Amino acid sequence: MDAFASLIGDISNIMYGSLLIILLIGAGLYFTLTTKFVQVRAFKAMFDAVMEKPDVAGGVSSFQALMVSTASRVGTGNIVGVASAICLGGYGATFWMCLTAFLGGATAFVESTLAQIYKKRDTAGYSYGGPAYYIEAALHNKVLAIIFAIALISTYAVGFNMLCAYNLQSTFAPFSFYNPETTPYVIGAILAVLVGWVLFGGGRRLVRVTAVLVPVMGAVYVLVALIVLIMNFSNLPGVIAKIFEEAFNFDAIFGGFAGSCIMFGVKRGLYSNEAGVGSAPNAAAAADVSHPAKQGLVQMLSVFIDTILLCNATAFMCMVSGIQPTPEMAGAPYVQAALAASLGDGAEILLVVCMSLFAFTTLIGNLYYVDNAISYIIGQIPGKQFLFIYRILACLVIFVGSGMKMGLLWDISDVNMGFMAIINIVVILALGGIACKTLDDFMEQYHAGKKPVFLAKNVGIQDKLDYWQE
Repeated sequence: MDAFASLIGDISNIMYGSLLIILLIGAGLYFTLTTKFVQVRAFKAMFDAVMEKPDVAGGVSSFQALMVSTASRVGTGNIVGVASAICLGGYGATFWMCLTAFLGGATAFVESTLAQIYKKRDTAGYSYGGPAYYIEAALHNKVLAIIFAIALISTYAVGFNMLCAYNLQSTFAPFSFYNPETTPYVIGAILAVLVGWVLFGGGRRLVRVTAVLVPVMGAVYVLVALIVLIMNFSNLPGVIAKIFEEAFNFDAIFGGFAGSCIMFGVKRGLYSNEAGVGSAPNAAAAADVSHPAKQGLVQMLSVFIDTILLCNATAFMCMVSGIQPTPEMAGAPYVQAALAASLGDGAEILLVVCMSLFAFTTLIGNLYYVDNAISYIIGQIPGKQFLFIYRILACLVIFVGSGMKMGLLWDISDVNMGFMAIINIVVILALGGIACKTLDDFMEQYHAGKKPVFLAKNVGIQDKLDYWQE
């Protein structure tokens, strides 16, 4: 196991040492320029798109698709991941995390717009899709599409869900009843049972549950962070100065890049908002909208909610508290110490409540994506027997992950996510021109005061599609 952990760690460092940082920031910058700063110029249209109702009765609305993708994006990484980035990479990691999110907003727009364009129609008249589908339909590469789907399953059903379970149980460590030998598995078992209840209720229940929990979860957590920030407001100017000082201390950064603020900021930013990874397009494709660009804008909003709002809530709540981060405090201990310093010893309960909501919605949001990938690989909706076995295994993974080692779980998640991102970013770079033309088509109609509607032929798409034809 030690040899395996060392190998995975080495692969992670190679991936994020150069390749993924260049791909993520480069692609984000490229799409920001080619979409003419869609993050800024389509800001109002983004909020209008969220409120659109589905045209088909019983269809998934833009808001519901936003909540499913946000359920996966917004999770334990917004708390534990951000705290780890600051403890291991310094205050400057916050800047690079935010930059990754801003540029990633344009990337998220492109991948989710493509998912809408190339989405498929099921026998009940609902839509579904994602990167595997646009890889096959637009690039005509079935093999690469299957490889991507397998990478998604490995990332979300295994890597992310094991890490999520661990992160949740780790928040119980300060309590007197916590026994590191048994408590993680008890908490893991309870979590696995709750997730199983949702999974066996079917995908529609999943959408309803996340639509209710995600706004509540986010609002409570931001409120707590805001209270801590107000209580320690005098520390804010010094914190901001230190963020920029460390973010641009290139001597320190390149002197030890594997542990630098850039690497940890990009890693944890990508883990948290998933822009470019290829996960959110699976939820985006399910939305019933009149124009693909609308759902692209909605998913861009999801990135901003996740990183600009929630990740920064954790970052600033911790940094203004006066508690200095150390590598030994990486993860939940840093957040707990920061909360206790401002709100007293009972603050651990607040963190447990928030983490429980974050973890639960992340787990079921992740498995929504896995369902979609499995359906793609086998070419149909899985049978009842297959689904039963798969869902039992998914719950077992959650249980096992709760008792594994933190460092290994982070590395497994980063490597799996990295493979997904490499495939998806290269693909959307090849197809980005279609998304940009689609955006121009949308903005022209939007500024003319019309309800934007879409026809594939208007942007030069000749492929046969299930939607967007005459």
